[in-house]
Formats: sequence, structure tokens, C-alpha cells
Amino acid sequence: MTGGTVRFTVNGAPHAFDDAADLPLLDALRGRLGLTATRFGCGEGHCGACHVLVDGDVAASCATPLWALDGKAVVTLEGLGDEADPHPLQSAFIAEQAMQCGYCISGVIIGAAALLARNPDPSDADVRAALDGNLCRCGSHNRIVRAVRRAAAFMRASGNG
Repeated sequence: MTGGTVRFTVNGAPHAFDDAADLPLLDALRGRLGLTATRFGCGEGHCGACHVLVDGDVAASCATPLWALDGKAVVTLEGLGDEADPHPLQSAFIAEQAMQCGYCISGVIIGAAALLARNPDPSDADVRAALDGNLCRCGSHNRIVRAVRRAAAFMRASGNG
């Protein structure tokens, strides 16, 4: 598909892209919408740096053409929370110091958000399985698991999980 208008929402805001149906979502997010938390990693959908939510499911934005998003809802890290009102996962990752370089973290948090939406009380093994497709070269894996479990406990205690 190369022509036509593709319409979908990003972080709750409607967007329409004309004659860009084959453009990868990652390019639209970063280049056209200025949402830079989503990162380019491998370019093949294998590393997790570019993960976003599409209708609540994790998707590799580098390998998702815009035509596949018509009528759907996309959520990026910017859509989960911000500095003034962070998502519990964002707060937990800071509290647990669960990142070093930070390159992979937006994709990791997106994957964790999808996990907690379907499993509000994940075990360590559940977290590891859900995030298996996210590569972290800094070795923050144990802190990442602790951060996800911390956020899950907070969300359950506050009635959000």
C-alpha cells in the first residue's frame, strides 16, 4: 500500500498520514511527531528498543508500517506518564535505579506495562518471560525485574492493577 490516508491515535491524539502508508511507525513517531522516547535499535523488531503499544499489545514500531495501524491506538512511553505525573513503572524504575544508559528502557517499560495490564501480580519468571525480547546491554536485568514488581505492588495497593 502506498497511497491514501491512514488514521490512528498516538497517546490519545488523532493523527492522519497522507501518502505515507508504507512508512514505519518508528519514523513517524520520531521524525514527524517528535516523540523521541521510542528508539531505533536493530531495525528488524528483535531488540525491543522501539516497542510501543498498539491496541494494548506490544509492537515493534521499526517493523510496523503505518497502513497496519489504520483505526488503532498507539501508546508510547510519553503516553504512559510524564515528569509531573509519572506512571508507576516510571517511578519504580527510578527508585530501583533500573537503568544505566537508558537506551532500551522505553521499550522495556512499554513491555512491562503490557504485562501488568494482563497480569497485575507477576512473578519474577513472568517478568523475565514478558521482557525476554528486550535487550539490555548494561546488565540491569535484576533491577528491571525488581522495578516491575515494585510498580505492580504499588498499582495493586492503589487499586490500579
